[in-house]
Amino acid sequence: MKLRFYMPIDSSLVGRAGKPVWKSWTSKDALLYALGVGAGQPDPLDELEFTTENSEGIKQVVLPTFANVAFSGGDSLLPDDVDFTKVLHASQTLSLTGPLPTDGRVEITPTITGVYDKGSGALIMTETVARDSVGQIVGTLESGLFLRGCGGFGGERGPSTAWELPTGRPDHVVTYTTRPDQALLYRLSGDRNPLHSDPAFSARGGFNIPILHGMCTYGYAGRALLHVVADSDPQRFTGMSGRFTKSVLPGQSITTSIWNDGKGVRFRAVDDLGDVVIDMGTATIR
Repeated sequence: MKLRFYMPIDSSLVGRAGKPVWKSWTSKDALLYALGVGAGQPDPLDELEFTTENSEGIKQVVLPTFANVAFSGGDSLLPDDVDFTKVLHASQTLSLTGPLPTDGRVEITPTITGVYDKGSGALIMTETVARDSVGQIVGTLESGLFLRGCGGFGGERGPSTAWELPTGRPDHVVTYTTRPDQALLYRLSGDRNPLHSDPAFSARGGFNIPILHGMCTYGYAGRALLHVVADSDPQRFTGMSGRFTKSVLPGQSITTSIWNDGKGVRFRAVDDLGDVVIDMGTATIR
């Protein structure tokens, strides 16, 4: 009988790295991602620079948050026995050195940078570094994954954040409504987790219906930030960070409130009920 080795969820995972792998994308991938995060809704003639490659007088450009797709992949760093119905995306930070090309290729290397004991679960932090063909860093992703039921191992709780909700009225409020089939469209950009498409699987995770990908919600907030703070110019958009606090259901609206007070750009996104879905949001705009 072959014995299976189960790796514990604790601080011993810190430093575990995946093998460097090359990832490439095409113009079509960037277009599909843009549609997956709502570009062109409700007016298909809006945002043509992100949704078409051959419109007269309009050059295709790439949504900055597409980096979350372009720089992801490779070997999973999680233990083999993890129950993925219990895994939730907790946070995401994106940093770019410049705009993404419509067709590109990068070498990505992911590393586990932290494992924290949150009591009810474990928080695993990873960093993925993307480099071009000459070894220059073009961007990084920092991701937090919350594993429900895996806490209580006695580890550190993790660092706190200094983020504060601004007291004044937001400078911008942007509301986008997702489509009922938004998760089915977004999954075509690579995240085929059945939590977002299979009602039986999502029920095992405690959800009545399949939920929207957290990174799809992130993309909606990113579009709002790009258009109202960076004048729709991807060259000005160099970073974004947020913490996921509640899942969005396909068909719900996402309202992003944005403050730009001279100290930086902060944002918070809520759903139809006013419940916060992305908290502690920041953006870096040139």
